[in-house]
Amino acid sequence: MATAIVVRKVWRPAFADLRGARRRALWWSVGPSGELAVLLVHRRHLRRSRYVKGWMGWTPSMPFDGVLVIRSADGSVRRRRLKDLQIRPRHIALLPGSRILLVGGRTSHDGQGVWAPNATVYSPDGEPEREFCIGDDIPVLTTDARGVIWTAYGDEGIYGGHPESAAGLAGWNSDGRATWVPEGRLPDTPLEGCAAATERDHVWLAWYSGTRHGGTFLTRITPATGVVTSWPSPVTAPDGIAVHGNRMLLTKRDHNRRSTHITRAELTGTVWETVEERRIRTPGRVVLGCGQGRDGVLWLRAGDTWVDLHA
Repeated sequence: MATAIVVRKVWRPAFADLRGARRRALWWSVGPSGELAVLLVHRRHLRRSRYVKGWMGWTPSMPFDGVLVIRSADGSVRRRRLKDLQIRPRHIALLPGSRILLVGGRTSHDGQGVWAPNATVYSPDGEPEREFCIGDDIPVLTTDARGVIWTAYGDEGIYGGHPESAAGLAGWNSDGRATWVPEGRLPDTPLEGCAAATERDHVWLAWYSGTRHGGTFLTRITPATGVVTSWPSPVTAPDGIAVHGNRMLLTKRDHNRRSTHITRAELTGTVWETVEERRIRTPGRVVLGCGQGRDGVLWLRAGDTWVDLHA
C-alpha cells in the first residue's frame, strides 16, 4: 500500500532579503546534496513582461548585481554577492567546489557556425571563470554530483542548427564540452524538454516528441556505464519529476494558480503505471520552472515558497 503524499513547506526567503531589501527571488536550483539556491535581484535592475506570469516574467538589465541565498540540507542559510553579472539567466546551477553556473536560455550564431556564449561559470568568490555556449533554447537543465550539466532542448533549439541542441538531450562538462549525446538511443525524436531529476548515479530527463505517433517519454541515463533506458510517461508533459527506485512522482501545474496535479507512479515490469492522482493546494501560484527532483524528493516552487514531496 502506497504511503500518502505529504506536502511539506521547506523554505521561504526572509522578509529582510525580499521586500525589506526591495529584491525579487528569481532563478533557483537544488544542488545534488539537497542545497536550495535562489538568486535575489534588486528591483532597480528589473523590468516586467506583460505576457509572462510569475517570477519568470522579470528580466534584468545588464550588468546587474545579485545575492545568491543558499539553504543547506541542515537548514542553515548563507549568502553570496555576485556583482556585474553579464548574462540574463534562464537557469542557475551549483557545481562542485562551490562554483556557480548561470545559463541563458537562448543563443545566436554569426552565420559561420560560431555560437555566442550563453553559460558562465563563477568561482566561489563570485568571479567569472569561463564562458561557453551550451546549446540553444534550453527549457530544462540540471547538474549531477560529478558536476556534469544535463540539458533538454526546445523546438527552436532542436531545429535551429546547433549540433548538440539538435539531438534534443545532452550532457556537458563545466569547460563547455559536450560529453554525452543520445546517438540514436532514444525511442523517438525529441521536440521539447519538460523536466529533470537525479537519483543516485542516474539522470532522468522527461521530454516529448512531435512525431505523429509520439508522446511523452522518461529517459534514464547512467553516465558510468553509458546505459540509456526510456519509458512512455504516465503523464503528458510533466513539469516536475522525482524518482526513488521503482517509485516516481510527477507534477503538472494549473498554470498561475495555487494548485498543482500530482501523479504517483510505480514501475511494473516495463511500464510506469499510475497508482494515485490528486490535486493539491499550494502556498503560492505555480508557474513555469516550478519543479526539480533530487534522489526521490520533488522540490516545488509556489510563488516565493518552496515545498517538497517524497516519491
